[in-house]
Amino acid sequence: MDDVFRALADASRRRLLDRLQARNGQTLRELGEGLAMSRQAVSKHLAVLEAAGLVTSARQGREKLHYLDPAPIHELSDRWIGKYEHGGPDAHGRTKRSMKERRTMDKPEFSYVIYIQATPERVYEALTDAEFAQRYFGGWGPMSDWQVGSPVLWKMGPEGAYEDLGQAVLEAVPGRKLAYTWHRLLPMHRQLFDTEQEFEAARTEQSQVAFDIEPADPSSLGVRLTITHDGFDSPDSEMLKGVSGGWVMILSTLKTLLEHEETTLG
Repeated sequence: MDDVFRALADASRRRLLDRLQARNGQTLRELGEGLAMSRQAVSKHLAVLEAAGLVTSARQGREKLHYLDPAPIHELSDRWIGKYEHGGPDAHGRTKRSMKERRTMDKPEFSYVIYIQATPERVYEALTDAEFAQRYFGGWGPMSDWQVGSPVLWKMGPEGAYEDLGQAVLEAVPGRKLAYTWHRLLPMHRQLFDTEQEFEAARTEQSQVAFDIEPADPSSLGVRLTITHDGFDSPDSEMLKGVSGGWVMILSTLKTLLEHEETTLG
């Protein structure tokens, strides 16, 4: 929490957060445009924001894109504002703590929170609509009838066909939660390993992903979407490394698409 306070204390860093709030997924160059700061200064400020958990980054080709993660700010609000307004920490605060405890007790996991201005029903629909999913997965995406136990087929690229990679639906509650098993490492991942033996051993790992949908505020349209991808064998899991950056980009694109819908409809 102290890291968050220190990061927010600087006006330049707050301006960078404002820019990401306006448009997520910007490069270092884009974030620095029009600011009275050198490229090196912007880079240092972003490093502080990343260390505080307020910004995440992911590689896309040769570029590094930066994304706002508002969860620490909401947690700060719950702890230092909501507590005094409502007499105690709310369910959001309890959820965050339980997630952190689970990370330290069990196998490593990736967890990410994003706030979207859309209804819970629309967010769930976006997660389960195969055609719409291709838009934020970049031409890839899952397809299923979303009944517990049903297979989750995966479209392998814009021109590819849906394939059965051994994934299955674990939980599906419209407007509230969606969970399914994740595919194992594919032949395309062989290049990440030095030997065939290492690759074959890593291919036994079967992880799973869950999306929890909650109203961000009872009085608003916003949704708090939490993704938890777990079941990894170790912190060095190649699948864990891959999904960590990938999910940030995917969910940021989902947010942009859904909020553009709301703006257009409004």
